[in-house]
Amino acid sequence: MNSLSSLKMLPTYVRTTPDGTEKGDFLALDLGGSRFEVLRVRVSEDGRQMIQTERQMYPLTEKMKQSHATELFKYVAECLGDFMTKHEIKGKRFPLGFTFSFPCRQTKLDEAYLISWDKDFDVKGTEGENVIGLLRKAIEEQQDYNVDVLALVNDTVGTMMSGGFDDPYCEVGVIVGTGTNACYMEELSHIEAVSDSEGRMCINTEWGAFGDDGTLEIFRTEFDQELDANSPKPGKQLFEKMISALYLGEIIRLIMVRLVKNSILFQGKFSEILLRQRSITIKEVAAIMNQKSGLENTMHILEEMNLNPSTEDCTVVQHVCVIVCFRSACLCAASLASILLRLKRNKKVQRLRTTVGIDGTVYRTVPLYAKSLHKMVRHLAPECDVRFILVDTGTGKGAAMVTAVAHRIVHQRKYQNKTLAPLKLSQEQLMKVMHQMRNEMQQGLSRDTHSTASLKMLPTFIRKFPDGTENGKFLALDLGGTNFRVLLLVVHSGPRRATQIFQKNYPIPLEIMQGTGEEGILVSWTKGFKATDVEGQDVVTLLKDAVKRHGELNLEIVVLLNDTVGTMMNCAYENSNCEIGLIVGTGSNACYMEEMKNIEIVEGDEGRMCINIEWGAFGDNGCLDDIRTTFDKLVDINSLNPGRQRYEKMISGMYLGEIVRNVLINFTRRGLLFRGLISHVLKTVGIFETKFISEIESDRLALLQVRAILQHLGLDSTCDDSIIVKEVC
Repeated sequence: MNSLSSLKMLPTYVRTTPDGTEKGDFLALDLGGSRFEVLRVRVSEDGRQMIQTERQMYPLTEKMKQSHATELFKYVAECLGDFMTKHEIKGKRFPLGFTFSFPCRQTKLDEAYLISWDKDFDVKGTEGENVIGLLRKAIEEQQDYNVDVLALVNDTVGTMMSGGFDDPYCEVGVIVGTGTNACYMEELSHIEAVSDSEGRMCINTEWGAFGDDGTLEIFRTEFDQELDANSPKPGKQLFEKMISALYLGEIIRLIMVRLVKNSILFQGKFSEILLRQRSITIKEVAAIMNQKSGLENTMHILEEMNLNPSTEDCTVVQHVCVIVCFRSACLCAASLASILLRLKRNKKVQRLRTTVGIDGTVYRTVPLYAKSLHKMVRHLAPECDVRFILVDTGTGKGAAMVTAVAHRIVHQRKYQNKTLAPLKLSQEQLMKVMHQMRNEMQQGLSRDTHSTASLKMLPTFIRKFPDGTENGKFLALDLGGTNFRVLLLVVHSGPRRATQIFQKNYPIPLEIMQGTGEEGILVSWTKGFKATDVEGQDVVTLLKDAVKRHGELNLEIVVLLNDTVGTMMNCAYENSNCEIGLIVGTGSNACYMEEMKNIEIVEGDEGRMCINIEWGAFGDNGCLDDIRTTFDKLVDINSLNPGRQRYEKMISGMYLGEIVRNVLINFTRRGLLFRGLISHVLKTVGIFETKFISEIESDRLALLQVRAILQHLGLDSTCDDSIIVKEVC
């Protein structure tokens, strides 16, 4: 599909915009249309982010633009060395970003292969070559200074990144200068040329080539066609030739020549200068369109061209300039509006709020150009609230910002990996947990060590599974999580055995969960329950007493079982091979069928009995301390039962959200998340419920939906925040 499109939509490997935490000292090179520049950009945080820029322009001759790769990059490296000498910084190693304003196929942030030259460049030995490799080789040959070339960016990307430093909503960059181009942040899931699908990446549209496939033919005039035919590369960059500074003056000149031929201008008399290609520049066009001195400027410029203009001639020339430049603004607006509407669709929002960073000699210097462009964009995309930032000479600064962001991400990723590493258990660690679990189980089953074992291995006195002959109506009470359930089970035996279940849930108030046993509530010391006067008591007796006090019920209590045992028995009714029950919910536990001969705390050696492991307490004796993280310990310390149910606190729904919340607080303090701002919401215990955790970490959920969940929780997140939060979950 990409090979058939006139828009190459090139991935830039720039995955994020500045977040306000960048800092450091960076160098940047800016090689584009009309200038070559070396910059030093210092980003510091003194209460707020500040930026200082030192820059120097170096001449770029027409000869250099037509030279060989070796000569061009040697010159670039020499200019960089000259800059470092003048600023006395050769003794320090700097990260460097390179703004290279020509279409490249990038495979990494620091690897880019030139597709073709445009504007008026045609340097031999470069097309198809790695531009960063050519630059690094030229720098190494200087043997005079050290830099780390971290990033290559297009001038448009540099403009967007520079705008992003001032406005976090900036996600589009536009250049309307010597040439023209645009970039924007696209969802990675839509970029088939890149294997990753999480997050966003800046796409360099290379819209200067829009129309090279013939799609703009109905809009191209005879003057556009003549200009193209006489250009170094006919049929290429047709959109650019209709709107950019390198060509607007020439279109105006061709129109003036036609008007002279028809005796509409200058009494039909030419001058040698008027007949010369490119004799009218964008500087002169801007002067002609000046709202105060335009007429006077026009008269002077035409006289300098050896023409003899009347006031009427000057007015006509002004009108031609206005028409040509207004068309340029409208064409640019139409393409930009398409990008904005795509962003709106990607984000699935009613109205898009965004910022466009924009630069270029046409936009900056041509009177009323910016105003016309803004007005037309808002007319074509009325559902988009767009702010425009003039990023004056921002491309080099933008390259430095890309480098700063890359530098930040490297350091943040190191910290992120280091912090999350203890939560990623190795095969060796899991094998050790298995070994410790087996040992603790054996100690819990042994008469001599049962009382001190962390796994109680409680006999349930359930020895048999359902056999299909069960029949009748039975009541069941289920108390274990945040709800209390009453169930009526109707069992039908026979060839068509079946069950019917009727149930009702009752939420358990916190004051009951943590109240006294005398209120008739059966509790344990896990999952947030902390009722008194129950531990050590016969809970069946407590229930019978409570039923008796009620006075209206006639119940025969025949069995008490753990929820895990209930899970196993329910499965065994459907599948006779089931002999293990597992719960990983609000809390966590497991049970299984054990040989009676191995259960020393119960008399008898024949048959099997279900053992309730109570594995939530695994590790309470310290045997899991080598895999417990700082975040596990924080959750434990702040729980209702510190030091108890440590294993459960590492794996169950009641605690996973708190582990996540503590990790996110840690990352936010380090500036990795939420722009370094720890909100009241993030401080709220229990904000990350299990349902949010499971939704966020789901492979099926796009980052846009993750961001929506975080915003629903009151966390103002960026796309990058969403990626990190998803990884943590």
